Amino acid sequence: MLPTPDFLRISRSTIDDSIAQNLNALLTPAREGFDPSSTAIRSSTRKAIDPNACQDFKDNVLFPSWQTRSDVLNYCAGVATSPDPEDPDLILRETESALDRERVVNERLDPYSARFFPREARTESLANLVRNQRTVEEIIRARTWGMVTERCGGSSASWEDALNTWRQSHRR
Repeated sequence: MLPTPDFLRISRSTIDDSIAQNLNALLTPAREGFDPSSTAIRSSTRKAIDPNACQDFKDNVLFPSWQTRSDVLNYCAGVATSPDPEDPDLILRETESALDRERVVNERLDPYSARFFPREARTESLANLVRNQRTVEEIIRARTWGMVTERCGGSSASWEDALNTWRQSHRR
C-alpha cells in the first residue's frame, strides 16, 4: 500500500509548519539568568541561537525529516512510472478507447459529441499527486530554510545545497 498525502502533511506539520516553535525551543535563556530590567523594554530583536544547537537541530531533526519525505516521494514516483497489472479500470479504459475510435462524430448535429474525458489510470493519478507534493515540498523547504538561516545565521547556501551536503556526510 502506498503512503497517503496525510503522511507528508503530518510530517510537515511536526517540523516545517512549526519551525518557529522548534527554533525557539533551541534557545536556553536560563543560562544567562533572569534580568529584571528585561521586562521594562519590549525587544524586537531575536536572540541568536547557539550555533551548535542549530547544527544539531538541522543534522538530527530537519534534514532527516526532509530526507524521509524525499524517500517517500521517490518511492511513489517509482510506482507511478511502473505498469499497474492490477489496475481495475484498465479494461474499461481500453474498451472506451476502442469505442471512441469507431465513433462517427457530426459536430453540427451534436457539438458535445466530440467531447471525451478519458479515464485516468491510477499510475497517472499518482504521478500527478507526486508532482504536486514535490512542488509543495520545495515551497515549504524554502520557507523553512529561510527561517533557519535567519535565526541560526551563517549558511548562505540554498536548502538544496545544504541538504545535499548533509546527505554526503550522512550516507546510509
